[in-house]
Amino acid sequence: MNFIIFNPDECRAESAGCYGHPLAPTPNLDRLASEGVRFDQCHVQHTVCTPSRASFMTGWYPHVRGHRTLWHSLRPDEPNLLRYMKNAGYDVLIGGKNDMLSPESTFDSVTDWNLGARSTRYKPGKGGMQEYGIDDPRYYSFLHKPGASEIEELHDFRSVDGAIQFLKSKPAKPFVIFLPISFPHCPYWAPGKWHDLIEPEKLPPLRPKDMPGKPDFHALIRQYRRLGEIDEAMLRKINAVYLGMIGVVDHMLGELMQTLADTGLDKDTATFFFSDHGDYAGDYGLVEKWPSGLEDVLTRVPFVAKVPGNKAGHVVKEQVEMFDMMATIMDLAGVKAEHTHFAQSLVPQLNGAAGDKERAVFAEGGYDTHEPNCFEGRPGTDQGLRTKTNIYYPKALQQQEHPESVCRATMIRTMEYKLIRRPNGISELYDLTNDPQELNNRHDDPAYESARSALEKRMLDWYIHTADVVPHNDDPRGFPPMKIE
Repeated sequence: MNFIIFNPDECRAESAGCYGHPLAPTPNLDRLASEGVRFDQCHVQHTVCTPSRASFMTGWYPHVRGHRTLWHSLRPDEPNLLRYMKNAGYDVLIGGKNDMLSPESTFDSVTDWNLGARSTRYKPGKGGMQEYGIDDPRYYSFLHKPGASEIEELHDFRSVDGAIQFLKSKPAKPFVIFLPISFPHCPYWAPGKWHDLIEPEKLPPLRPKDMPGKPDFHALIRQYRRLGEIDEAMLRKINAVYLGMIGVVDHMLGELMQTLADTGLDKDTATFFFSDHGDYAGDYGLVEKWPSGLEDVLTRVPFVAKVPGNKAGHVVKEQVEMFDMMATIMDLAGVKAEHTHFAQSLVPQLNGAAGDKERAVFAEGGYDTHEPNCFEGRPGTDQGLRTKTNIYYPKALQQQEHPESVCRATMIRTMEYKLIRRPNGISELYDLTNDPQELNNRHDDPAYESARSALEKRMLDWYIHTADVVPHNDDPRGFPPMKIE
């Protein structure tokens, strides 16, 4: 069996049609869900690119080996799904961004990490996004003007088309294609018709801003990014453009699916579609994401799998964790893990089984003040982020001036409640049955003391059981023999 891992960046679940959005331009993802299996409550283990990817490639929670920052990728002494598959005889090809493997790990885990070089339809040099002026309050909101007019001008298209050309070449060996594309990661813009495809006035209401009981980073993000100078209409425009970007992703997915059908490879290829985290996209009056933000708009991502012989149209309503993808692919491929991990194979669910209704899911984020090597905008190393013209400048500046606003956070989520514990900040508790948009923080509400206490105990037990992993290879207990001259 072959595998395609289609991994758009920063794509939240609720912005897809098959997850209930009434305006989402996602006919191809919706079709993939109708032919495959859709996991309705899939949550990532971290809401930042690199740590989330390190997690779903290893089956480790971010705290297990300290993969909690943008700057620390998987290293040669650490396992990863792609190396397992390559060692099992698969050609492993990547097209897109990395944010996952160190250079040394790339060499021994991947056959070809420039899949886009095979593209025959990419149109380079036509231009991309266009920024507003730095004095315009929209500058730091990530909302941009479109520059490119066609999808074929995108680097993401180059990667996807490279995969298409590879599929057309009649590959002789079993393969794993990993497509970690950048869309719909902000800046918010899309080529041609896609930028203005969705009318902001027709969108469902955004989650309100300035709700009491929220962590301090909400107000600080709005302050540093000048989001207080942007009205509701502009926030809705951001959300609308974000949906258009997801439409671009869906279009490229459709081309890939059509190629699989045309070549007949769909009969022996498993396709996985998921993201590394979500995006605020105007909700709560916020944009992009935050390293210690753990709202559902950031943790809940689409996860759809189409595997030969699966139960078509099956929806798993129970919670799963994004790193279950690793265990599932290895199970399907008959590859045995040689390291301790915490991911669960979802092969039974692909065959029509229900999930575990009692399962809790976990996510982590943030840094401690004694970890200056973790923060963005570090003096001497992140000079680009310390430049005012960089659209990430406000984020880096906030982290340097208010490090407590990105303090450590851990989430436990059941189907009924979500607890976010911040030892150095505002903790949160939400009654998801009555408050699915996470608007009313019940952490200090006496009526919820029993629920909070039970979740705190369960979180502590989880930390104890996942605190570390013991190597599978033994070392000799004695000293090596001394060489005597």
